[in-house]
Amino acid sequence: MHGEMAGMREDNRGLRQDFISLRNHMHVMQGDLNNLHTTMAQVLVRLDRIENRLELREFQEAQARFEPQP
Repeated sequence: MHGEMAGMREDNRGLRQDFISLRNHMHVMQGDLNNLHTTMAQVLVRLDRIENRLELREFQEAQARFEPQP
């Protein structure tokens, strides 16, 4: 009986360590996911700036067609 209890305690310790490892792995993955979100947000901001510059340039080119040429 005592042997069985000792085996169960050992199994319980092993399961506890497995859960701790899984939890740590999940925390690392969450950090990676947060980093990806941050990077994606930075890329989207940069893309918005590029699109704005492109629109301004297209507007200037269209406006230049109507200005008198020397």
